[in-house]
Amino acid sequence: MAVGRAVCQMLQRRLLSSAAAARLSSAEVRSQCSSLFSKEQTRQRALYPRTEKIEVTLQGPGLQGSLLIMNKGVSTPHSCTRHLSEWHVKSSAFALVDGQPWHMHRPLTSSCDLTLLTFKDEAPQIVNQAYWRSCAALLGQVLDGAFKDEYSVELLKIPEVPVITGAFCCDLVLDPRLDSWTPTEENLRSLTREALQLIQKDLPWEPLEVSPSVALEIFSHSRYKQEQVEESAAQSQNGTVSLYRCGHHVMLSDGPLVTRTGMCSQYEVTAVHTLGERAWGVQRRAQGLSLPVNLTAHHTIWRKLRQRAERLVEVSSSSTVTPPLTHEAAPPSSSPQQ
Repeated sequence: MAVGRAVCQMLQRRLLSSAAAARLSSAEVRSQCSSLFSKEQTRQRALYPRTEKIEVTLQGPGLQGSLLIMNKGVSTPHSCTRHLSEWHVKSSAFALVDGQPWHMHRPLTSSCDLTLLTFKDEAPQIVNQAYWRSCAALLGQVLDGAFKDEYSVELLKIPEVPVITGAFCCDLVLDPRLDSWTPTEENLRSLTREALQLIQKDLPWEPLEVSPSVALEIFSHSRYKQEQVEESAAQSQNGTVSLYRCGHHVMLSDGPLVTRTGMCSQYEVTAVHTLGERAWGVQRRAQGLSLPVNLTAHHTIWRKLRQRAERLVEVSSSSTVTPPLTHEAAPPSSSPQQ
């Protein structure tokens, strides 16, 4: 009986989400998601009404054993860099807290050891993978706002591909009336320009760990996102879901991102491949290439890297999410803005 009741509740939630999506434009959906994110962020910050101090012991070259006294539930690794130097503020892309991956803007909740990671560390594999994931998140944000507002864009789970693949990826399903759309070189250049504008704004990726119920409310417009919330919560050790906000764009992420968009330097959208009909519509894979700040490549090297990044990246099925039980398209639109 309990299982049947849970299934009924899930189906009812999806029916309500499609009805809500039919009433809201893409811009209204983004605004609603951002408002709910802010509401939960404010609620969580209120959990620490009085100032309680914690000890943060710094690790790493030149900082070994240095001690900072910070505020529990308020201070972040980024806050810690402000007590060090301007170089640490600008260069720290990622953190390890007691050896565990930690976003630079995520509040510290207890005394801990803190290691700040940069792109020029001797072993940058962890920060490089977070950077690749962040570049894909940025591409998803660009795609979400790239089409006329009456067109629906469903961003799917970001495929987790290694840096050595040569391109980061973002899977999506466009409005059914765009099924025949084939992106031109000018379309790709337009997407690249939009990404570079976000990079120039140097926007932070704001992290927020939430309960599944909060995440389901934020993504009430998308049955696919609700599927992803349920899957992420089931795989999470503490049952929470990781959200990130950049500007007004709120997204799910199964892995941590770097500090801010300005950490990207050279960035180019290289291809949008059509993967074919899937359970939720015609699936596409947008791809791109990027290098972090202070690690730019000569134009001849970049051209070779770009040619590689144009080729379709094959992703294993383990990097995708189980499709919704049924598929209903959100209100469509007709042609991209590019």
